[in-house]
Amino acid sequence: MKELIRAAIVLIAVSALLMYGVSFLERSTAKSGSGSITVYNWGEYIDPELIAQFEEEHNIRVIYETFDSNEAMMTKIEQGGTSYDIAVPSEYAIEKMKENDLLLPIDHELIPNLQNIDPYFLDLPFDPGNEYSIPYFWGTVGIAFNPTLLEGQTFESWDDLWNHTLEQEVILVDSAREVIGMGLNSFGYSLNSTDPAELREATDKLKEIGPNVKAIIGDEVVEMMRNEEAAVALTWSGHAADMMWINEDIDYIIPEEGSNLWFDNMIIPSTSTNVEGAHAFINFMLDADVAAQNADYVGYATPNAAAVELMDPEVVSDERFYPSEEIRDRLEVYENLGLEMLGVYNELFLEFKMDMQ
Repeated sequence: MKELIRAAIVLIAVSALLMYGVSFLERSTAKSGSGSITVYNWGEYIDPELIAQFEEEHNIRVIYETFDSNEAMMTKIEQGGTSYDIAVPSEYAIEKMKENDLLLPIDHELIPNLQNIDPYFLDLPFDPGNEYSIPYFWGTVGIAFNPTLLEGQTFESWDDLWNHTLEQEVILVDSAREVIGMGLNSFGYSLNSTDPAELREATDKLKEIGPNVKAIIGDEVVEMMRNEEAAVALTWSGHAADMMWINEDIDYIIPEEGSNLWFDNMIIPSTSTNVEGAHAFINFMLDADVAAQNADYVGYATPNAAAVELMDPEVVSDERFYPSEEIRDRLEVYENLGLEMLGVYNELFLEFKMDMQ
């Protein structure tokens, strides 16, 4: 009899453990399956504390991956190996992804915090009505420089980068649109030029800057400028802000001929397996407090008007990083030039880099 009772107790205990195990697996599966989202973003482009806050508030686990170019991001999403729920492409990439059916429409009713966005940044030509994208950050391309290393030299014009006194002092970002664009801008040509003669003229002029170029690199530009390993850099406004946070001698300017005005937006790729979670993440990032904290951390300009009201007035009134509409009017947004023309830009950029060797 005792053996039967002992067996019954063991059976009950095993059953309880099995039930607990099933319950645990169900909770675990919910957290890593329908209870998770995969976010694909640029490097160092979100405050990590906000990811933890979102996870806690929404009970949704965030799998976070980064990319270093719009082209790499689009290729990986198109291949479909990973089911990304959020990505943060630039404006011309959004146009291309829309053409290739890589985007899901966004339900604005699920994003009440959209009201926080400055209307200036809504309904732009690359996505009328913001059917597929929601503003995240914006900024410019310009010149970061350290006048203490240059005997006070400034950079009102793109042509100043060609000054012979800058030998081995200039860093260029490793991006075809930015570098070829610099050459085009120096002649007053459009950043979206498809004219072979203009592109050839810009590339030939770029070859003349070769002796001044110390390196063509990516995010490392920030560290090199901070450490005064170079005096000048063609870079994005947010990178310049990062440099200036550590090294107060550095300045940033948008040359008088004009430059690029860019927008990075959050989108939901067609690969998404948690569309509801993706909407929750977008709405969370548009909260005024969250957007203000994110902008303070990242250093780029936020399109969130409610967040701007919460930020340091000295920061948001700095026209180097929050240029006025008057300044913006002489800037140009990149257009989707098509795969063939993008190939032309890349070939010309490679030609320029090979010429430097």
